Amino acid sequence: MAQYDVIIIGAGPGGYVCAIRCAQLGLKTAVVEGRETLGGTCLNVGCIPSKALLHATHSLHEAQTHFAEMGLGGKAPSVNWKQMQAYKQNTVDQNTRGIEFLFGKNKVDWLKGWASIPAPGRVKVGSETHAAGSIVIATGSAPAPLPGVEVDEKVIVTSTGALSLPKIPRSMVVIGAGVIGLELGSVYARLGSEVTVIEYLDRITPGLDGELAKALIRSLKKQGMKFVLGAAVQETEALKTKAKLTYRLRKDESEHRIDADVILLATGRRPFTEGLGLEQLGLALTERGQIVTDEHWRTSIPGIHAIGDVIEGPMLAHKAEDEGMAVAEVIAGRTGHVNYGVIPSVIYTAPEVASVGQTEEQLKAGGRTFRVGRFPFMGNARAKAMFAGEGFVKILADAETDRILGAHVIGPNAGEIIHEICVAMEFGASAEDIALTCHAHPTVSEAMREAALACGDGAIHA
Repeated sequence: MAQYDVIIIGAGPGGYVCAIRCAQLGLKTAVVEGRETLGGTCLNVGCIPSKALLHATHSLHEAQTHFAEMGLGGKAPSVNWKQMQAYKQNTVDQNTRGIEFLFGKNKVDWLKGWASIPAPGRVKVGSETHAAGSIVIATGSAPAPLPGVEVDEKVIVTSTGALSLPKIPRSMVVIGAGVIGLELGSVYARLGSEVTVIEYLDRITPGLDGELAKALIRSLKKQGMKFVLGAAVQETEALKTKAKLTYRLRKDESEHRIDADVILLATGRRPFTEGLGLEQLGLALTERGQIVTDEHWRTSIPGIHAIGDVIEGPMLAHKAEDEGMAVAEVIAGRTGHVNYGVIPSVIYTAPEVASVGQTEEQLKAGGRTFRVGRFPFMGNARAKAMFAGEGFVKILADAETDRILGAHVIGPNAGEIIHEICVAMEFGASAEDIALTCHAHPTVSEAMREAALACGDGAIHA
């Protein structure tokens, strides 16, 4: 029986980062992964391949809409779907091979196969059982099912199938107006598909700052995407050459049908713990199937920890990575910490949307008094030069202390410039601290400074 200090189950962003950090801290470490490649959902069929397609189709859109105005001529670009898929896969392969290299560099063992936990301190992979001083469950999540929707990954697909369709559909129906549905829907809209999004709620992107959500749906509608809000999906049916979907409008209970070449189910994800044997172990779970942990990511069974999508909190790769590093520190006898109040979120549509901290709605519900500083990208010279003047920056600061409570951005490079506020919030900075910090000109980051100025005496360029 092989003996390890730590065995991590799952090689996604949480698991592989945890493994590397454990090895760096001198722990004999192994990772169990049943996929043929490392990286989990994120690198193989999630974050990375979707961003490749988002980048490719955004480049196509830029060529179609702005090149002529900039004096760039030549033959109009056409879409070679097979080559675009190859580019996407090459991007994935580079990243997964990179993790294999890092495992070798840090002497992390890869136990290939699917794991179960027959007893505390034991991990079974295939016919072999391995001993571990600590076990970390980092098995991630899977697409959540929806009654009446039977996925075949051909005509009725999850995000996994949507990333590798054999051809570009003429029409697509997306069930769910969350991050995954909007990102992939926008990919196919730019490729020429007629995209209709069906959402049960009366708004898109639940949890996002309301002002940003309204701005985002306006932008996506201008790009040709259609939305049916307040609609409950009743059933779907895959036919020979298309699929049909029936939904009921909640406002009047009227029933409607829509046909499409492809239906994408994007109603969220659920923890993936099948086959681990958690029930037999008696591990405590929540009503939603998440693993219960304490502030040190310890489960109800000594020696077993859990991180990432299988526990409570946002299902984000970077949240799992932070937890992976923190739990490694804890296992090594150090102090691990994650500031859950400063975890950014990004929607990689065009324009991008990024948020960190609390929303206006949350602050009002909590009775907090605050100031709002806004600045439109139309007042930013660099954004206008990039044909990216749509959107704005909004900073929320405490009315008495001026401490930054949250920031919300819709516009160019939102997912990049949000980190200025993440660092500021981590150090307890005020809006004035941002306003007094010199920002290079011309950059889109200047919009962040202007929003901070707007929390005080006023922005300069608005």
